[in-house]
Amino acid sequence: MKKCLIIENSFKEAAVTLGGEIADFLSIRGVECERFEYDGASMRNRRIELPFDGFSFIITLGGDGTVLFACRGCAPLGIPVLAVNLGEFGFLASIQVSRWKEELTGYLEGSAYVSERSLIEAEVLRGGKTVFKTNCMNDIVIAGCSNSTLINLEVAYNHALLGPFKVTGVIVATPTGSTGYNAGAGGPIVDSTMEAMLLTTISSFSLSARPLVFGADGEIAITVLPSRIGVELTADGQISFGLEEGDVIILGLTEYKARLLCSTQEKFYAALQSKLNWAGGPRA
Repeated sequence: MKKCLIIENSFKEAAVTLGGEIADFLSIRGVECERFEYDGASMRNRRIELPFDGFSFIITLGGDGTVLFACRGCAPLGIPVLAVNLGEFGFLASIQVSRWKEELTGYLEGSAYVSERSLIEAEVLRGGKTVFKTNCMNDIVIAGCSNSTLINLEVAYNHALLGPFKVTGVIVATPTGSTGYNAGAGGPIVDSTMEAMLLTTISSFSLSARPLVFGADGEIAITVLPSRIGVELTADGQISFGLEEGDVIILGLTEYKARLLCSTQEKFYAALQSKLNWAGGPRA
């Protein structure tokens, strides 16, 4: 028997009602359901550990933030996620409310498209020992605790030194996360199905700093150099960890991938067109 976990974003008024409708729909079809209320605000103050093992698939009711939360836990277990959008036109939560029944039926009948997405694993070494480890589906951001003060970081790729950077921060993003903070900082938008890591600096002191795209098999190492303020690592904008001078952050793609149901390239580019207001024609 299939078993489903429905994650309902507590900030979306329609989530609880829709969650009940979906649970009833699945129950009639012999699928066991559990429901979990996700409070995104609590994520920033405490790390929510939700046991995903034992479920056949996950349904998220919310926006892209809810999907990120689910995929970080589901990807290592190979559990697919079906993301219903209750917010703005999302890149990850791509299933509109009016189509949830059709898309879910397709999955139950074995005809749903599955999009596999890369994740990045970040490991913080302090004195040669691991003090923190997490994965992310969008990005890892290393930045100062004050947005207006520069910090000093040393960045290397596969042991090749790229040079010290005096920046407000550094973003290391997946192709999935290329449309988020990375794009806002001037980084490239990359097709979400590619395997790559993107390195983009935030407000660099040097005009020579440019976004870089690295292959799937490489490893990025970022060392925290002496700075006037504290430095913090943030994963997917949801998990934070305070860094210290001398800490080394090792970043690389994980062996496992997130599995998004019914998230086609057509939907990705439709969201891109909508958010970037691509109109076409001579006045575009």
